[in-house]
Amino acid sequence: MIGTDNHSHLKTLENIPIFSCMLPDEKARLNQIITEKRFKKNSIILIEEDSKNFMYVIFSGKIKVVRINPDGREQILVIRKRGDFFGEMTLLDGKSQPATIVAMEDAEVGLISKNDFELYFMKDATILKQIITMLCERLRESWAMLRLLALPDAESRIRAVLAHISSIYGIKDVRGVMIPFKLTHKEIAEFAALTRETVSRLLARLSQAGEIEINGQKTIILKPAFFNIK
Repeated sequence: MIGTDNHSHLKTLENIPIFSCMLPDEKARLNQIITEKRFKKNSIILIEEDSKNFMYVIFSGKIKVVRINPDGREQILVIRKRGDFFGEMTLLDGKSQPATIVAMEDAEVGLISKNDFELYFMKDATILKQIITMLCERLRESWAMLRLLALPDAESRIRAVLAHISSIYGIKDVRGVMIPFKLTHKEIAEFAALTRETVSRLLARLSQAGEIEINGQKTIILKPAFFNIK
């Protein structure tokens, strides 16, 4: 159950489409069935074997969905932050998710059990329509990742990673498009299946060329020149 004094968590739920369409009494019930958990940075939130049991909502922090490649390297499949959710697909088809969820920083998440998901979500046509819309968006994300990994050179992959993340989370301002959270060179490397050294070298080149800017908080701004490259 969400703490009665945690107004920000309730606001987070209200901004998620599958919850925002609920009636007031349904939202009150959601407050009763969701369970909060805290995870430290780099701790595992979810492994494949447990993925059929819960749906997760991120109240704070940032998480990554990863898989281990045959060469032993970790590859990031997607990054999620506050207001995002995951695990809903495994509750729909009953199959485990072939990936691991890791906290990229200290995180708070809300858990909704499979039983509650089926009882309160699967019987509501409006919510089901929102879930279908969300699944289509996730499918498009998967297509984008397949295209990214098929790119032949390192710079193209890094550009594609930055463009992909900015298309989901980017905030436009007078300087360009800002990715509103810290993204380390290691994390970009894990996204693009490259070495950290390669990422560092190419980000430095893009910065020198005036295509990106990395500010004091280590957030990346994609400047107009970044998008003008053909």
